[in-house]
Amino acid sequence: MLNLILFGAPGSGKGTQSAKLIDQFGLFHISTGEVLRDHIARGTELGKIANTYISKGNLIPDDLIIDIIEHVIDNEAKDSKGVVFDGFPRTIPQAEALKTLLEKRGHKVDAVIGLEVPEEELIERLLLRGKDSGRADDNLDVIRQRLEVYHNQTHPLKDFYITEGNYLPVEGSGNVDDIFNSIAEGIEKATGKIRRSHKK
Repeated sequence: MLNLILFGAPGSGKGTQSAKLIDQFGLFHISTGEVLRDHIARGTELGKIANTYISKGNLIPDDLIIDIIEHVIDNEAKDSKGVVFDGFPRTIPQAEALKTLLEKRGHKVDAVIGLEVPEEELIERLLLRGKDSGRADDNLDVIRQRLEVYHNQTHPLKDFYITEGNYLPVEGSGNVDDIFNSIAEGIEKATGKIRRSHKK
């Protein structure tokens, strides 16, 4: 299996690049944001709990997110060639829990792709996305709160994965295809696994 983590601030392009990775490597996509937004839209109990955090730009509690990830891995992703984790982990306890969870199943995180984008560009991207998509959490006050949470709680993960020896920094500004080619080349060098298009 090829297990990848897409790491970066809100607006760094994780969703765009994960779609390309899924296509080229034939991986299963786990986006905690999509899972949680689905529950919020359906008004489930999980969705109601999650919305009390997301609407304020805060992170979901670690234990809740880890339970969701474990359920998806064991049920929806169990027969896949690997997984792209998009939006998870976001804290060091989550990273440690994911490492343990994968090791118990005989797997590991092969590469952590760090999309690095200047903060001013992140804000511009998120404001534009809010206009296009109507997402309630893409307004300036919530964006600034999300970025502050990212810097305080999520950014320390970079050092964690550098220590683990699997962090792959990628310049996240510029042409989408050029960024993806940099990602794919880095994965191939780091893991020896060559991308294959899975288009029919």
